[in-house]
Amino acid sequence: MNTKKILVSLCTIAIALFLVATVSAGLTLLAPDYSEYIFSTTSASDIANYTVIEVDGVNVLYNVSVIAGETTTVKVEFTALVDATNVRIKAEIEGDKVNVYATSESFDVEANHTYKKTLSLEVPFELKDELSDDVTLNVKIGNGDYESEYENMLLRVQRPSYNPVVKIVGTSQSVNAGETFPVDIVLKNVGYNDLNDIYVTVGISDLGVKKTAYFGDLVSVENNTKDDDETDTVSGRLYLEVPYTAKSGVYTLEVEVTNDDVTYNVAKQIVVENDLSENVVVTSSSKTVAVGENAEYTLLLINPTNSLKLYKVIAESTGEISSSVDVTVVAVPAGTSKTVTVTANARLEGEYNFDVNVFSGEKLVSTVTLNLKAEEKSVNPIVVLTVVLAIIFLVLLVVLIVLIGKKPQKSEEFGESYY
Repeated sequence: MNTKKILVSLCTIAIALFLVATVSAGLTLLAPDYSEYIFSTTSASDIANYTVIEVDGVNVLYNVSVIAGETTTVKVEFTALVDATNVRIKAEIEGDKVNVYATSESFDVEANHTYKKTLSLEVPFELKDELSDDVTLNVKIGNGDYESEYENMLLRVQRPSYNPVVKIVGTSQSVNAGETFPVDIVLKNVGYNDLNDIYVTVGISDLGVKKTAYFGDLVSVENNTKDDDETDTVSGRLYLEVPYTAKSGVYTLEVEVTNDDVTYNVAKQIVVENDLSENVVVTSSSKTVAVGENAEYTLLLINPTNSLKLYKVIAESTGEISSSVDVTVVAVPAGTSKTVTVTANARLEGEYNFDVNVFSGEKLVSTVTLNLKAEEKSVNPIVVLTVVLAIIFLVLLVVLIVLIGKKPQKSEEFGESYY
C-alpha cells in the first residue's frame, strides 16, 4: 500500500514537472526575442544598455537603405545603466568626403529607465558613377563621464528614383527693360532611372513672361555611354523678353524641369533696369486759373519699342469741369515721342482733379491725374493803376486846357492930370 502511494506521488510529481516544463516552453516560444534588435553593453563606463537604433523606422541591423540628398530620421531608444545629467545623443553619417551629424538637446537619465530620442540628418550625396554605395552610421550616448558608442553601422545610399538637376543657369545679372536676353541651361540626370521627354520652362512670373523648350531624354549614370543619343547631360538656350514697362528692381528668374515622373524647380535673382518706365510724362500736373478760363497741360507720349505704336488719349469731364485733348489718336514712331495738349476749365470756383487715360490698343497703359484750381476773377492791379493814371492825366489835361483858354483882363489905364 505504501509502495502504491509512493508510486502515485512520484507520478504526480513527474506530471507536474512535465506540465511546468511544457508551460515554460510555451511561454518561451510566445515571448518575442529582441536580442537580434538590441545592442547590449555591460562595461562600467557605459551609460546605456538594451539600445535600439532605427533609421526611418527600420532597425539599423537590417540593411537599411536611404536616399541620397534626403533627410532621414535616426531614433535611439535605450535603458540607462546609471543616474546621469546633461546627457546628449549624437548621430553621425560618415561619407567619403562629407560627414553630417545631429545632436540632441541635453537631458537627464535615471538608472533602469528607458529613454527615446529622434534626430534628423541629411544624407550626403557623394555618389559619382554608382547608382548606390555604403556609408557608415555612428551613434554616441553620453555626458563625458559615461558614454556608450555604436560605430560602423552600414547604411545603403541610393540615388533618388528620378532626379534631374540644373547644374547651370547662365544669364546676365542685370538686364534692361525691353531687352531680349538668353538663358542657358545645363541639365544632368543624377537619378536612379532614365528621364524621358523632359521639358524646361524659364520665366519671370512678376513680369508675366515665360518660355518652354523640349530637352529630350536623359539616361541614368549607369546607362550613360557618352553617345550623343544616350547621355545623362544636356544643355539648351531659351530667350526671354523683358517688357518695356517693367519697373526697375530685383526679380526672380524661375526654372522648372518636368516630365511625366518628376518636377524640379530652381530660382535665380536678376536685376531689371529701366530709366524710363512710364509711357506718359506730364510736365506740370497742377494749374490755377480764373473761373471759366482755360488751363493747358502738356503730356509727352513715349514709344520706347522698336515698332510704331498708336495711343488713344481720353480726358475725363464732369459736371463741374470740362476737359478735352487737341489730338485723340496719336501715332508715335519707334523710339520717339509726341506731345498732346489737354485743356480744362471750371464753371465754379474750387479745386478739381480729373483723369486723362492713355490706351495702347485696348490696353490701358497709363492714367494721369491732373489738378485744376479755379478762382473768382479779380481786378488786375496793373490795370487799375493804368486806369488811375489815365484819369489823373485827363484831369491834368483838362486843367491845362482851362488855364490856357483863360485870357487875363486888360488893366485900366489912368493918365496923369495936372491942375
